[in-house]
Amino acid sequence: MDAKNSAELLLVAFLPPFLVEDLEKEYVLHDLFHAEEPEALLAEVGSRVRGIVAGGMKGPDAPLINRLENLEIISSFSVGFDATDVVAAQSRGVVVTHTPDVLTDDVADLGMAFIIMAPRRIAEAERHLRAGKWLQGRMDLGTNLRGKKLGIVGLGRVGSALARRAEGFGLDIGFYDIVPKDVPYRSYPSLIALAEDSDILFVSCQGGDSTRGLIDLPVFDALGPAGFLVNVARGTIVDEDALIAAVQEKRIAGAAVDVFRDEPNAPEALMTTENIVMTPHIASSTHETRRAMADLVLANLRAHFAGQPVPTPVPDQR
Repeated sequence: MDAKNSAELLLVAFLPPFLVEDLEKEYVLHDLFHAEEPEALLAEVGSRVRGIVAGGMKGPDAPLINRLENLEIISSFSVGFDATDVVAAQSRGVVVTHTPDVLTDDVADLGMAFIIMAPRRIAEAERHLRAGKWLQGRMDLGTNLRGKKLGIVGLGRVGSALARRAEGFGLDIGFYDIVPKDVPYRSYPSLIALAEDSDILFVSCQGGDSTRGLIDLPVFDALGPAGFLVNVARGTIVDEDALIAAVQEKRIAGAAVDVFRDEPNAPEALMTTENIVMTPHIASSTHETRRAMADLVLANLRAHFAGQPVPTPVPDQR
């Protein structure tokens, strides 16, 4: 677009510089996320803001949504929208959008990498080598994947993509989901039942209050001392204190996690725990996927301000 749109947008999360640059070409931006005096900024521009650009971990709450009297749309640079108070927005008729599908493959790829890394102790092996411990002897053996039972918590886009990858590694797949699925995998009536019958528990359900602390100590105990946890969804889904106890006390064999309860803070207790793989929320962190996510944010905003249906609206939460 050659001419800048008159719409004013509020940025409430960290966004990649290339997306901010593209937004600046089309809209008037106000950066609340980096503002030194947020209240002063809101007092000055709040009444003119028509859109919010949010993120998966940072989004507008009800007080902010209700304060912006002319707010029309929230476009989230994420597949998850649990950081945004969707109910508050939709109750006011504010459109909420996100960026599904375009990051499914990258997240599933990392999930599959974790499923290989944790049982085979790949991260531990690298640390063993780098520390010069190989000179003192070989490390303990890992566990192979063939014939092991993979339990998927939430068989949505990512869970389904992961299942297809896991089939190629000879894993026996089951799942637990509150929504019935017509798939060739075993369905379990409860999370505990799934954990009890799984060697690896893969978490790919949505975040938010409905799943907060879902993976707790009883789930870890059901998974057992030979089981592994993999989480590429949201840190809030796993009771982090229970996870620390489970890996340190060997109540499970190990874990691999890309997400944490209080990002960017990862628990210090896990930093020195050997039987865990940790990455800093990188599941969708590729050039290709972040570009595709940015393009979808732009497409959602353009469609809305052109009076057209947005390509990716969040399902009605009311």
